[in-house]
Amino acid sequence: MRLTGVLLLVMLLIVTGCGGNGQNIGDNMNRGGDKVTLKIMHLWPDSSRSAQNKMVKDIISEFEKANPDIIIKTEALETEQYKSKLTVLAASNDLPDIGFTWAAGFMDPYVKGNKFAGMDDLLQGELNGKFVAGTTEAYSFDGKTYALPVELNIVPVYYNKEIFAKYGLQPPRTLGELKIIVRKLNENGVTPVTLGGKEGWPSSFWYMYLADRIGGPDLMDKAVANQDFTDPSLLEAARAVQELVNLNTFTKGYNGISNEEAKLQFISGESAMFATGTWELPDYTTTAGVPQEFKDKIGYFKFPAVAGGKGNVDDWVGGPGTGLFVSRNSAHPLEAKQFVSFFIRKWGEQSVVDAGVIPATKVDTASIKLPQLFIDLLDELNKAHKVTLYLDTQMKPGASSTHINQVQALFGKAVTPEDFIKKQDEALKADK
Repeated sequence: MRLTGVLLLVMLLIVTGCGGNGQNIGDNMNRGGDKVTLKIMHLWPDSSRSAQNKMVKDIISEFEKANPDIIIKTEALETEQYKSKLTVLAASNDLPDIGFTWAAGFMDPYVKGNKFAGMDDLLQGELNGKFVAGTTEAYSFDGKTYALPVELNIVPVYYNKEIFAKYGLQPPRTLGELKIIVRKLNENGVTPVTLGGKEGWPSSFWYMYLADRIGGPDLMDKAVANQDFTDPSLLEAARAVQELVNLNTFTKGYNGISNEEAKLQFISGESAMFATGTWELPDYTTTAGVPQEFKDKIGYFKFPAVAGGKGNVDDWVGGPGTGLFVSRNSAHPLEAKQFVSFFIRKWGEQSVVDAGVIPATKVDTASIKLPQLFIDLLDELNKAHKVTLYLDTQMKPGASSTHINQVQALFGKAVTPEDFIKKQDEALKADK
């Protein structure tokens, strides 16, 4: 059903995209004194992303004060709800004036469907030179840029230092050492790793890291680009996943647990480790509602090496996070792009200090007082050997849906590693 739905979306976007209004940015220069209302949809509800939510509100308030003739109306949804609603709104030509998108394959049907306005005028104009090198390319198709990134993330393995100390454990340097830790924690009734496998993509982090450490930094990029998922290292990584599953590495019922539920388990001290993106740094460093006692316990380690593997511990899963788009059908493209430019500049200035979020724009951290965990991870990003973009983001929608479904099945032992590879390879080849 998920694959069928995605393919239907692609067809709808391509068909309805032909009817775009083709309006020029300058068409809205004369507003005749009337106030302009812009709709923005984002994915930081107050309940789960309070630091980001507050920052969005503050930026909007500042923009409205500077532009009293523009009103911004917002809607905030959790990630999966957001993705679903974006699909529906795109198919009905009713996207908000401004919204957030993921890069690469996720954007593909929207770009093909002519849903997003080009952003090169901003990139070559007032935002020229503002972005970290390599961050905007993931939002470009055929030499044109259709969204601008606000975040840059990597995925460390966070761990509870108090739990590790209690059982005399040290952060693992190899997969073998990780397995020893898993056994030790299980022997003492402690859940080794929390995992929200319900949405699939958190499980994909584990598969991707194993594939990278076994097959090297270019393995997955080449597999997606060449539409060929048959490299032996990809199969070996799938087998390694099920070895970890057989060791009871992950929290009970992980395939039925959301990422938010997994996060709460880790924060409450119910598990020792949690692999997730640096977008969680606010709750581990600056968010007022999270107990300082918990923040003091959090450390991180790089995903461990695999004996005989071609990967490097300075290889990361990650890349640009969400980016801002302007709907091609917006009645007010000039004002919408004006807001996007303002938002990106203010987000870059404020996100590090106010929310502990790594922006996609350049930041001078020398004069900024930051929590040590944030500084350490920012340093890791700066010296990263390679950052591999999330597989479900790299892939086009059909193959991406297959990846999410199959990685869930792999972790649930509903498919063999061989079947996982076969189905992923077929989906890549079918998703032209």
